Amino acid sequence: MRRLRYQVAASLDGYIAGPNGEFDWIPMDPEIDFAALWAQYDTVVMGRKTFEASGGMATGRKGVEVVVYSTTLDPARHKKATIVKTDPAAHVRELKARAGKDIWLFGGGQLFGSLLAAGVVDTVEPAVCPILLGGGIPLLPTPAAQARLSLTAHRLYKTSGIVLLEYAVSR
Repeated sequence: MRRLRYQVAASLDGYIAGPNGEFDWIPMDPEIDFAALWAQYDTVVMGRKTFEASGGMATGRKGVEVVVYSTTLDPARHKKATIVKTDPAAHVRELKARAGKDIWLFGGGQLFGSLLAAGVVDTVEPAVCPILLGGGIPLLPTPAAQARLSLTAHRLYKTSGIVLLEYAVSR
C-alpha cells in the first residue's frame, strides 16, 4: 500500500514557514538530489494556503498528480490540480488504496494535523534547517493529537547543516 509521507523543511524551533508564509530561509543544499526525491512520488497533496504560497509549483511536474484540499478554490480556475472539497482523510484513504508510488504531504501544518489525527499519515520526515525563526507557521499547530514516532533513518547534509529525520508513525 502507498504511504502518506509528511516531508517538510522545518526550522530548529519547529516552524515550516515564517510569520508571513515565507520560506526563503530554507537553504539550498547541492547534496540534496531533488530528482531522486521527486521520483519517490506520483501524488502530492496539500491545502489551499500551501498551494497558493508555492504558486502551484508542483503542478508542472510530469507524472505527478497535485491534489489540493480546499472548500474555496474554483476547480475551473486550476485545471492542472485536482481540487477536492470533501473530507481530506477519506480522500487520502482512497489514494492510498490505489496502485502507485508514495504520496507526498507537501507542507501545511493544519492539514498535517488533521490527517495525523485521522490516522492516515505513515511517516513524518522533517528536514531540520539550522535557523531559529522565533515564530511563524508551526510544523504541527495546536491543539493536536499526540502521536508516537519511531526513528527509521537520518542524514546530515554537511554543507548546509540540514538534518533529515525520518520517523514512522506508530499505530
